[in-house]
Amino acid sequence: MFSYFTFRVMQMLVIIFSLLSSVVCASEDKESHSPVLSFITSIWHSRLYLYSAGALLFGIWFSVKMALKKRSISSGTNFLSHKPVKSSGYSDKEKVVHVSGVKIFFGSQTGTAKGFAQELSDEIEASGLPCEITDLKNYDPDDQLADEGTNRTVCVFLLATYTDGQPTENAEWFCKWLEEASTDFRYGKTYLKGLKYAVFGLGNSVYTSHYNTVGKNVDKWLWMLTASRIMTRGEGDCNVVNSKHGSIQADFTAWKVKFLNRLKKLVKGDKKTCSGNCKKGGSCKNKAKHEHGHEEEGEAVQSINTEDLFESSSDDEESPLQDERKGSVVDMEDLGNIISGAKKNKSKDEEQMVKLSKLNSVKRAEDEEERREMITPALRDALSKQGYKLIGSHSGVKLCRWTKSMLRGRGGCYKHTFYGIESHRCMETTPSLACANKCVFCWRHHTNPVGTEWRWKMDPAEKILNDSLEKHQNMIREFKGVPGVKPERYEEGLAVKHCALSLVGEPIMYPEINAFLRLLHSHRISSFLVTNAQFPEEIRSLVPVTQLYVSVDASTKDSLKKIDRPLFKDFWPRFLDCLKALGEKKQRTVYRLTLVKAWNVEEMLAYADLIAMGQPDFIEVKGVTYCGESTASSLTMANVPWHQEVVSFVQQLADMLPQYEIACEHEHSNCLLIAHTKFKIDGEWWTWIDYERFQELVQAYEDSAGEQSFSSQDYMAKTPAWALFGAEEQGFDPTDTRFQRRNKTKNISGC
Repeated sequence: MFSYFTFRVMQMLVIIFSLLSSVVCASEDKESHSPVLSFITSIWHSRLYLYSAGALLFGIWFSVKMALKKRSISSGTNFLSHKPVKSSGYSDKEKVVHVSGVKIFFGSQTGTAKGFAQELSDEIEASGLPCEITDLKNYDPDDQLADEGTNRTVCVFLLATYTDGQPTENAEWFCKWLEEASTDFRYGKTYLKGLKYAVFGLGNSVYTSHYNTVGKNVDKWLWMLTASRIMTRGEGDCNVVNSKHGSIQADFTAWKVKFLNRLKKLVKGDKKTCSGNCKKGGSCKNKAKHEHGHEEEGEAVQSINTEDLFESSSDDEESPLQDERKGSVVDMEDLGNIISGAKKNKSKDEEQMVKLSKLNSVKRAEDEEERREMITPALRDALSKQGYKLIGSHSGVKLCRWTKSMLRGRGGCYKHTFYGIESHRCMETTPSLACANKCVFCWRHHTNPVGTEWRWKMDPAEKILNDSLEKHQNMIREFKGVPGVKPERYEEGLAVKHCALSLVGEPIMYPEINAFLRLLHSHRISSFLVTNAQFPEEIRSLVPVTQLYVSVDASTKDSLKKIDRPLFKDFWPRFLDCLKALGEKKQRTVYRLTLVKAWNVEEMLAYADLIAMGQPDFIEVKGVTYCGESTASSLTMANVPWHQEVVSFVQQLADMLPQYEIACEHEHSNCLLIAHTKFKIDGEWWTWIDYERFQELVQAYEDSAGEQSFSSQDYMAKTPAWALFGAEEQGFDPTDTRFQRRNKTKNISGC
C-alpha cells in the first residue's frame, strides 16, 4: 500500500520524463544542437537504463521502509503488553498494593520448621512488610484459607515430613483437609484462585520412599485448587551427605534468599515468568530458559495430569489396555473394539459367574478362587484418591461432609431434618461398589465398576461391618483437637448409631445383604438402604430395614434411559416391578426423586401415577447436585433447579396426590419431603423415627422368625417445629450455627 508521498514522487517523475521527451522531439527538428540539448538527448536515448535503475532504487527504498514500519509496530505492541495499566479507581498519587503481607505456616515436630519460620519472619519484617507466623494446629482452612487470596497475602508453608511420610501432628488436620478439598467437587477447581504461595519441605533423604512427601503433596494439592505457586518448591535435607548445600540450614538459607528476591518483585507488581511447564500443556517460549530451574514444578504438574479418573468394570483386568496403562482406570464406554475382543474369552468366565437368587444366597462355583476381585489395583488407586476407605475386595466407607459439619455444630443433613438422624453418628458405606446404572448425575463420575449380576469374589458380611466401623472411627478420630469440633459430639461420633447404605454402587447386589442388615441391627445401628430400582426380587426378599429407599429419577421410559442409563435391556419392566415390590413392604418406604431441569421436571402426571403404584410412606424431592465436569456426563449447572423451582414442583405434585402433603424442608440441601397423611396425627407431623423402638421391634421380629411383624407407624416420632415446611429455619436445626463457605461459586451440594 503506497503512501501519499510516494504517489507524489512517482507523479513528478512522470512529468519530468514527459518534458524530456518533448524537448528531445523539438531538438531533432533543428539542424544545430546546443550542448545542453545534446546532453538531454543522450539521457533520453539511455532512458531504459535509467528506468531500470530508478525502479531498483525505489524497490529498495520501499522494502526498507516497510521493514522499519513492521519493526516499529512490533516494538510498540511489546511495549504496550508490558506497560503497567493504571486502574481507574486510583489516582496518580495512589499506589496499587500488590502484596499486603506474608503469612508463614509451619508444620513442625522437633521445632526446626518453627525456627525457620521465625528466621524468615524477621527478615520479611525488616524489609517493611507485615508478617504473621501461624501454627497449623490452630488454623482452620475451611474458614480462612480461601480468604488469603482475596487479602493479597503471600502464604509460605514450611512443612516437615514425619514418620512413614506422614505430616507432623500439628499439620495433620490441615493436610487431611487440603487433600480432600483438592478432590472434592463441592469446593470447585478454582476454590483457591488468587492465593499466592510457596512451599519449603523438610525431610531426610535417608528415607528415600518418603523423602519430603508432605511438602510435595501440599504443593500439589494447592496447585489442584488453582492457587498460584510463586516459585519452585524448596527442599531441605537433614542428610548432610545428600544435602545440596551441606546442611538443612544451608538449604533453607539458599531457598530463603530466592524467596525474598521473588517477594520484592511481587511487591513491585512484577509477574512471574513462565517456567516452561504450563498447566495446559501448551508451547512456551521460555521453556528452554527455565527448564532446569523449575523441574520440580513440572513433576507436580505431571503427577496431577496422571490423576484423571475414569469408569471401570471388572472386565478391565483382561483388557489389553491394561498392559499399556497400568495404574489407570478404563471407562466402559471407551473400550470399543477392546471389549469386543474380550468377549471371545468371556465364555469361560461365564461358567463361574455367580447370579443373584430370590433368596439372596449364592450358588457356589466349584472353583471359587478363579473369580476375580471387584476392586482391581487401578480401581483401588482411583477410589483411594477420592477419599474412599476400601474394605476387602468390593466394599467401601467414606466420611460424609455432613458428619464433619455436625461434629463442628454447623448443622446436619436433610435426614436429620426429616427423620431425626444424628449426622455426626452416621456411617456412610456400601457392601457393593458395583452398580447396574450409570446415572448422569453420579457423584463419583463413574469410577465404580458396573454390572448386572454378581460375578466377583465375595467377602463375609461380618468382615465388611467390622472393617467399616473401624475405618469410620479412625476417620472420626482425625477430628480430635480440630478447631471448632465440639468435644461432646466427637465422643458421640465414635459410637455409630446410623448406617446410610448409599455411598456408591448398588448395595442390594451384595448376595449377603440380609446378613449384613441383621448385623447392623444386632449392633443397634439403624439402616437406611438405597436401591436404584433394578432388582425387584431382591427388594421382596429383604429383611426389615429402618427405611428403604428407591430412586425414582424419571417417570417415563425414555427419560429414565436418558438419565439413569441402565445396563439392563428390560430396565423399564424391572423399574415398575421394583415400585410394586416396595408397596408390599410394611416398614418405612421412600421414593427419592432427583429433579434435573430440562430433563424430568415436566413429567408431573407420570410421577403421580408411579406414586400411586408404590404407595410410599414418604417422597423426597431434591434438586440435582452438579458434580463438576465429566466425560461421563453432559450435565451442567443449567440443569440444576433453584430451591424455589423445587418448591414449586413439589407443591404442584402434592396437589395431585390426595393422600399426601408437604411435611418438611431442608433448604440447605435443596430438598423437600412429601409425607403420607397417616403420619399427620391431630394436625401434627410424626415423620421422625423412634430408633430405640425400632430396635426393639426388629429384635422381636428376628426372635419370632418373622412371625411378629410391625409397620412404619409403630416406630414414628414427632417432628420438631423447626423442621416443618414453612418454618422460618427452613429445616436448619436452631441448636447449630449455619456456616456459609467462603467460596466464589455457589454451593448447591446436597447430601
